[in-house]
Amino acid sequence: MFQKNKRFQQNLNIFLTLFWCIISIIFPAVNALSQSAGNTESLRERISINQGWRFFKYDSISLTDKLIYDVRPEVADRQENRVADARPTEAVGLQTSQKILKPWILPSGNDFIKDPAKRFTRPDGNPGGDFLFIREGFDDHSWESVDLPHDWAIKGPFYEGWDAEVGGGMGRLPVHGVAWYRKKLDIPASDKGKSIILEVEGAMSYAMVWFNGQMVGGWPYGYNSWQLDLTPYIKPGGANQLAIRLDNPNHSARWYPGGGLYRNVWLLKTHPVHVSQWGTFITTSGVSLKEATVNLEVAVDNEMDKDADVEIITRIYALDKEGKRDEQLVAVFPTAKALIAAGENSSVKCSVVINGPKLWGPQPTKVPNMYVAVTKVMLNGKVIDNYETPFGIRSIKFDPQNGILVNGEKIPVKGVNQHHDLGALGAAFNARAAERQLEILREMGCNAIRMAHNPPAPELLDLTDRMGFLVMDEIFDSWERKKTPHDFHLIFPEWHEQDLRAMIRRDRNHPSVIIWSFGNEVGEQYTGEASGMVANRLHEIVRDEDTTRPATSAMNFAKPDMPLPAELDIISLNYQGEGIRQAPEFEGTDRIRTPPQYPAFHAKFPGKVILSSETASAFSSRGVYIFPVTADNSSPVRDGRGGDSKIAQVSSYELYAVDFGSSVDKVFASIEKHPFVAGEFVWTGWDYIGEPTPYYSSRSSYCGIIDLAGFKKDRFYLYQSHWRPDLPMVHILPHWNWPERIGEITPIHIFTSGDEVEVFLNGKSLGRKKMGHYEYRLRWDSVKYEPGEVKAVAYKKGTIWAEETISTTGAPAKLKAFADQSNMQADGKDLAFITVKVTDEEGNVVPRSDNLIEFNIEGPGEIIATDNGDPTDMTPFTAKKRKAFSGLALAIIKAETGKTGKITVLVKSSGLEGEDVVVECR
Repeated sequence: MFQKNKRFQQNLNIFLTLFWCIISIIFPAVNALSQSAGNTESLRERISINQGWRFFKYDSISLTDKLIYDVRPEVADRQENRVADARPTEAVGLQTSQKILKPWILPSGNDFIKDPAKRFTRPDGNPGGDFLFIREGFDDHSWESVDLPHDWAIKGPFYEGWDAEVGGGMGRLPVHGVAWYRKKLDIPASDKGKSIILEVEGAMSYAMVWFNGQMVGGWPYGYNSWQLDLTPYIKPGGANQLAIRLDNPNHSARWYPGGGLYRNVWLLKTHPVHVSQWGTFITTSGVSLKEATVNLEVAVDNEMDKDADVEIITRIYALDKEGKRDEQLVAVFPTAKALIAAGENSSVKCSVVINGPKLWGPQPTKVPNMYVAVTKVMLNGKVIDNYETPFGIRSIKFDPQNGILVNGEKIPVKGVNQHHDLGALGAAFNARAAERQLEILREMGCNAIRMAHNPPAPELLDLTDRMGFLVMDEIFDSWERKKTPHDFHLIFPEWHEQDLRAMIRRDRNHPSVIIWSFGNEVGEQYTGEASGMVANRLHEIVRDEDTTRPATSAMNFAKPDMPLPAELDIISLNYQGEGIRQAPEFEGTDRIRTPPQYPAFHAKFPGKVILSSETASAFSSRGVYIFPVTADNSSPVRDGRGGDSKIAQVSSYELYAVDFGSSVDKVFASIEKHPFVAGEFVWTGWDYIGEPTPYYSSRSSYCGIIDLAGFKKDRFYLYQSHWRPDLPMVHILPHWNWPERIGEITPIHIFTSGDEVEVFLNGKSLGRKKMGHYEYRLRWDSVKYEPGEVKAVAYKKGTIWAEETISTTGAPAKLKAFADQSNMQADGKDLAFITVKVTDEEGNVVPRSDNLIEFNIEGPGEIIATDNGDPTDMTPFTAKKRKAFSGLALAIIKAETGKTGKITVLVKSSGLEGEDVVVECR
């Protein structure tokens, strides 16, 4: 019976698809009609309102207004250079008689609270309505004019010194404070009767919104996306005043959070009957190359004062590599019908079988094919809403012995953690900058991203879909116990359900997202049964929203016999797989000390996949080498052991890590010795602003495989050699400019995807060495430095595989500059990244050069930032003059909106031959 029903459904689907294909060929006008049937003004509009905002930030916390969300505890301990795995502590109890606006904000999340009895009732009144900045007639022309996305802190200046107001943990930038954004919106009279919705993809933080002088609502968590209904406050036929207040507390994060409306902001206009916020959910089942079943759930809101009898029609089209829709129809879902009561919402479900589907999968072995489901809502025979849902068809299996299988193929996770900032651009999201990060990671062999430790910009997931990365999507860094005095623990009790459900509903249709994570190294690990109770509550929310993906929480302390791991679908370990602080020097410490845990967790949970959500946390400063070099394959950083606290730099021999971490070599060996481990997410792919362990006098981290400017550290090639074994490559370190070390021991290390290497110094062989089992580098540790040429010849199975040569360079003589793209779009969003190299007369990069470089620009563009990847450089990112660091510097340029022509970037430095770079703006 089941087979007959299935066959009937398949035949019906084929008939419907062929019917619509024939109709669209014979009657092309039908397609146009289907796009615009009925009152076209009622169809969904999503309008960017990023341009033309006015911005004001108070100079001091003491001068701010009193429109607070809630009171916060006093900061008694300002110390921030604690080790990253310090034990979180209990929340501080608070009482206040001060008026707070929280009761008016909490109802904004009611749609994400499942139990109606737990939803919040908005009090009467209009708090803040008489405040100057909220009034429609207030003159804000003296305020700064800004476009979004906007990070108010990134332009600096940096705070320096140990008594700085904002220390190294949050990036030494002025992220803290209270600020206002205002914008007039022209709402035409024709919009009367429509639903008008404000959509904010990210606001840092404690956002509160007024519209036409009326309190609308808000959202405190700075990383989530949210919507507010402006409809009750709209004045059609004229200007409408939007005012948004943000409050970003100091001591609220362990890294740089940025500040402001740092992601895109939209105005949605819909018919009162429309697809709900993130109201579609697509899953796939029975996936094979032959066929796949696509399951669709659509939720529709009825905001009219009468019942709505609607039809819902959804068609599937393929998307090309650029995300553009193919006009050829792939499939049509059966028409669904729903009678929705006034003021209510209703959901419908339907399925369709696609024959010969193009599957989504991670590169390089698979192709990230994408589709789009186009849903039309019809009322009284007219199309009143049009909603598009991109999705992919793929099968994911989590096997405790073999790890993760995508479409039947085992895919070892070769992943990295990424914080949300984009280096010199700060937290303000830019798609091209994010794409560049992913491109460089992909070149290394990376195939997965963990969003540490918060929901990303939605456009970043669009990129991971299109580029074929696997994603662990994460929501919280803390639960009820705090890591910093003003972090998320303050709002967790009242907002964890809304935030968790919002993230899942927003991101659940992305095929790249394969795992949900609802916590990272939370303090509840230390609390026994309490940890299991909180984890269970969060896990039940995830299951209620999505049963197709496993959920987890990253553990750096919890052991197999503790309550927390029992509540997780996947065992997600931070550093525990390799063991934490196992060297004799850590005996007697009060810090976490843990023997290697892969076998213990595998024995306790044989039915669960084990994955390392954070590995390594290795440190280095690009191009800096410190002697002597440890003989160990992994070492903590100390003065004289890979570190130099006087210059606040770490050696790039890539053997040094945070105390609780491990070198790359040690991690690789540990994972290979335990083949049931599904893979790793390295801490981190790119350097990021803030958390500059081990030197909190600095501005940015040392743990990235790629530095803050996007320049590859030596570690990049170590990962590439292991993650891309079929790529012929060999890499030599260190550089060979050591005039002060003539005759001194200067080790040569080699990273290669080959299995054997011979090294030559000035033509003389230093020997040929073969890679041993669980070895990932070859070392010549007794080489005495002499200037000249070092050559490495790599072999694989006895045949020459790759070669590299480095030489002692001459003095700096020239600047060599190039752009990452020769053509850019004049859309005000596209960027070009200009790399500058300080070279000698022969064109070789002078690896220890730090010449001051000046950038100028001609044509329809602007220089928006510069950098060099040096964690200690306190030059503002907006500066047009910057020293090279280890021979390199970077400038980022943006084209002016709507202006075409040539942009010329002029690069010069005193005493050196300069160079110009031309980028065509289209």
